[in-house]
Amino acid sequence: MKHLPSSRTTIALAIASLCTFGQISIAFAQQEQTESEKLEAAKKKSEEATAPKSAVEGRRRAMQNNTVNTKLEKNDGKDTQNANQLQKVTVNGNKQSDLDLRRNSIAGKIVVGREELDRDGDFTVGEILKRLPGVTTGGRPGRGGDVRMRGMGGGYTQILVNGERPPRGFSMESLSPDQVERIEVMRGPVAEFSTQAIAGTINIILREEFHPKDIDVKLALGLEQGRVAPNLSVTYPGQIGDFNYVFSGSIFRNGQRDYSNALRVEQSDEGIIQLIQDQIDQTKRQSTGIHLTPRLSYKLENGDNLTVQPFLMSSRSQSNSHSQISQTPELLDPITLRAPVALANSQSHSDSTMMRLNANYQHRFEDTSKLTLRAGVSSSRADSNSLRTQFAKNGEQLNLISDVNNTRDMGLSFGGKYTTPIGDKQNLATGWDMERSQREQKRISLDNGKPQFTESGDNLEAATRRLAAYVQTEIDLSTQWSGYAGIRWEGIQTHSSKANYVVDNSTSVFSPIVHAVYRIPDFGKDQIRMSLTNSYRAPALNDVIAVPAISPLNGPTRPDRSGNPDLKPELSRGIDIAYEHYLKSAGIMSVNLFVKEIDDLIRRRTELVKAGNDYRWLNSPINIGRAIAKGVELEAKFQLQEFFPQGPAIDVRTNYSRFWSSVDDVKGPNNRLDQQPSQTANFGLDYRVSGLPLTLGGNWNWTPAYVNQVSDTQLLSIGIKRQVDMYALWKFSPNFKIRLAANNLQAADYLSGNSLAINGVNYLQNNRSRTFTVFNLRLELKI
Repeated sequence: MKHLPSSRTTIALAIASLCTFGQISIAFAQQEQTESEKLEAAKKKSEEATAPKSAVEGRRRAMQNNTVNTKLEKNDGKDTQNANQLQKVTVNGNKQSDLDLRRNSIAGKIVVGREELDRDGDFTVGEILKRLPGVTTGGRPGRGGDVRMRGMGGGYTQILVNGERPPRGFSMESLSPDQVERIEVMRGPVAEFSTQAIAGTINIILREEFHPKDIDVKLALGLEQGRVAPNLSVTYPGQIGDFNYVFSGSIFRNGQRDYSNALRVEQSDEGIIQLIQDQIDQTKRQSTGIHLTPRLSYKLENGDNLTVQPFLMSSRSQSNSHSQISQTPELLDPITLRAPVALANSQSHSDSTMMRLNANYQHRFEDTSKLTLRAGVSSSRADSNSLRTQFAKNGEQLNLISDVNNTRDMGLSFGGKYTTPIGDKQNLATGWDMERSQREQKRISLDNGKPQFTESGDNLEAATRRLAAYVQTEIDLSTQWSGYAGIRWEGIQTHSSKANYVVDNSTSVFSPIVHAVYRIPDFGKDQIRMSLTNSYRAPALNDVIAVPAISPLNGPTRPDRSGNPDLKPELSRGIDIAYEHYLKSAGIMSVNLFVKEIDDLIRRRTELVKAGNDYRWLNSPINIGRAIAKGVELEAKFQLQEFFPQGPAIDVRTNYSRFWSSVDDVKGPNNRLDQQPSQTANFGLDYRVSGLPLTLGGNWNWTPAYVNQVSDTQLLSIGIKRQVDMYALWKFSPNFKIRLAANNLQAADYLSGNSLAINGVNYLQNNRSRTFTVFNLRLELKI
């Protein structure tokens, strides 16, 4: 089946914009100028040579990462014929700052470079991202969770690694910041990347080339509840002629202990309590891992460049859990007719490995056009097994639940991009992407030796194929105006099979995109951004295939989870408007407004279904209708001395975001998008102590409590999240630093809740999980 956006206006607008941009560029090229106009144009061109004011020129310089200064050396007069021929060209590598890259991009984005990645001494990339405007993370502090832009959870945010979709099994929380060169946070989609980015895109750029003398060694020791977590990261670069290489890797080990409490209450509509169940869980966990991200680059004789970048992540973990459950009254389970569980012991073990090899080839033509070809192959495996023994209050063993899951994923990708200038004011690019992935899964879930589901023990095979083609253009309409227009088509086919069924799902999406930048005259570097975009969210593979995820204590608030092969993608149309004020020093103040309309919204529903000879609670996704999301994002980054020249050397980092959303087919008042908070805020300071090579800093991150009406019968609640982080950095020399960081100093409990009303019974569950302060001592050495 094919699904196209319901609004044809944006499609026509994007096509018209492409045509208009082309016509305007031709008109500029053909327009006759008077002598005075030519002199004025030459003057402007000379001024722009030192400070690019056009977005197209700025992007070109950002890609080259250098500023070229040409100096003419006069001949000594002995050879008058060559006096006007000899020139000396000096190239000074002057990499653009993060703010320069941000300002010169026509599509709005935030760039996080090495300085910000290292600043707070974080263990994971997710801890860094939570401080950015409009970015939140799910789950409790210190234990990771999915990263969300604009508060939208459930896959609305696209995660890329070097501009490509990472293999299945990739976790941002498992990626060390030391392996990352920079992070680009794009609020609006562009045709070059997949438009599966309703909330936005986070592109993680792995470590790039280093100067041959820079060898980075970082040794970190984390401390949580008395458990030491060592982490060693090494980056070793080198150069042999035209061959450049950098070997980068890290190894880690940590141990954690978790405590949580869940209170479950069942009561009738009349308020009569039918059941109270209190569960206390304690878990010990140990994990080890290794990350390798080498990069090899070779410059060919004709100036072409070939880059190969392998990527390896491997980890192993094991855990032991102990659960105590008290229940009043102690009635038999109405579904299984067993005595209530009073005690449970669990052991689990997991191994996962993810490998990816990317190759990139660039060829430059004589007319400055460029062809880029890229290919990738990936392989990942995840093996896990668990054993849970449950006992009644009198010590009788009720059941033995075993779960063995072996998953294998393979992926191939190939793509290309051709870029060519049209005159000196327009760039045109066209490209394609192809991706194919294959999954094989073997899962056996047994309860006292019997399958928990009819499908338990079956082999699953699933394959996904993605095809995409796009064209995009960037143009400088004038000194003040720059524009971008792009069109992208994506087709996705999913096929899965088991012993008793075959599922095929096919979708295609057409996404026109328009961005524009207006540089305000006589306002310094200030500018206004405007975007009109189309994007989508494809169902995740596990949401399409119908293999269930088993819940050991199955119930209405702890259901099994399964997929739905008939899901359609969510389609979105959005408008963004932003104002950016750039300060004289390295600083920015900005405000961004957005509105998103989403069709075919996907929501999960909980129902009681028959599984074999028993009934079980099952949670599965469906398309329910239309939703609207809107919000405002405020940001300010500045040096205090810009406003108070005699003040202390303090850098201020702050942002605040406010979100609104509503789902048409769900009753209010809290019919918001799933897991979207109403607001979030962040405030940070960095103080450089006068007379000492010491920097002190801290950060406060806040997300208030909120409630989501998932359906007319189900309500989810999340408690307030406040996280305070602090650090101290002592620079003994430019090549030796010591950083001490303390994350989650407040260590407040994390609260969540779930309620479901079915057949006159209200099922209520409240969860409380402890969080902990983590100390991190890091030695940073450059050789």
